Formats: sequence, structure tokens, C-alpha cells
Amino acid sequence: MSRILLDIYHRLYGRFGSQDWWPAETPFEVIVGAILTQNTAWSNVEKAIGNLKRERLLSPPALTHARLTTIARLIRPSGYYNIKARRLRNFLAFFTKHFKADMKKFVRAEGEGLRKALLEVNGIGPETADSILLYAARKPFFVIDAYTRRIFSRHGLIDANAPYDQLQRFFMSGLPRRVKLYNEYHALIVRAGKELCKKRPLCGQCPLSAITGNSRWRPPYDH
Repeated sequence: MSRILLDIYHRLYGRFGSQDWWPAETPFEVIVGAILTQNTAWSNVEKAIGNLKRERLLSPPALTHARLTTIARLIRPSGYYNIKARRLRNFLAFFTKHFKADMKKFVRAEGEGLRKALLEVNGIGPETADSILLYAARKPFFVIDAYTRRIFSRHGLIDANAPYDQLQRFFMSGLPRRVKLYNEYHALIVRAGKELCKKRPLCGQCPLSAITGNSRWRPPYDH
């Protein structure tokens, strides 16, 4: 399976090249983007982040002291803006309580412990937590999203309905645990999902068309 996963990576990289993802100026901006991108397109998140930057609110102290209604208004393009404003505040409370709002302390934290703590923050699920860990804290946690489920299930390599943690273990057990690899791989999956592996896929243009996946994968952790 390791060979197949690496083959898929190289095929995607050969087609699309380096993605230079996540587009952000600071780790904190990555975290804000990871929360805002829940259930919306990235283009909407860019508008919301642009609004926060324009009002000089894209920093932990500024967002902590801003009115919740102000935050909601500025992030409105990202959708579910009232809910996401509270989720940003929930993260900020966690960030301040455990790390004194110090990003250096945050990124130095041990990965597994930090993941567990993030998952206890209201509004942060596994995909958001792993995006924060991988792209902001630079820790090797593979991100599983809807594109991952769609692409790899269509090639018979995973069960699209398997639990998140099972799918993550599938990738992390089959790939070298390297931040740069996980970063690029996930970004390439997103690119392929958006452009080729749509609900109506463009299979004739897919660089993975030679991969047959004749035997459907079953989660190896079931008993």
C-alpha cells in the first residue's frame, strides 16, 4: 500500500506541481483560515480574512478584544458567521489559557497532546485540528477531507464511509511521517478533487486513471 500511495502522490505532483499551500502570512492566519473554511469554499475564506486584515483584527489580542458582532460581520463571506465567530473565540480562549496566546509555545507543544487538546475545543473537529497541526504547527498529521474520501474510494482504496481516524491511520501507516510530504499530498488531493474528481469526474484527464484498485480496502483496525 505504501508503494501505491507514493505512486499516487508522484502522479499528482507530476500533473499539478507544487501547491505552496497553506496561503497565509502567519501561523495564526492559518488557524483562523482553518476554522473559517469549514463548510465553505476557500475563495469565501479569503474575503473574510481580507476583511479582518483591513480592520487590523487578524491577531490574537485584537480578535480577543473585538466585539463578537464585529467579528461575525467581518467574516460573513465565509458563511455560518455567527457560529464561526464563536468558534474563533473558543479557540482564542483555549490559546490564551494554555499558551498565553504565544504561538512559539503553541508550535513547540507535543503533537499528540496538542491534537487531543484541540479536539476538546468546541467547534474544532478532527479535520480542522489536523489542518492546524499540519499547516500552522508544522506537525505530521495527515488531513482527511471530502476530496480524500471521494478520490481514494473511487479508486477502490478506501471505504468512503470509514471513520476519520481509521482513514488517517491508513495514510499515516503507509507514508513516511514527514510534514512536507503530508502538506503537499493533501494540497494535491484538494487540487485534483476540485479540477478533476468532481461529482461528475473527468476520468479521461485524471493522472490516476492507470490505478485500478481492483480490491476494495477494508479498515484494518476493525475486529
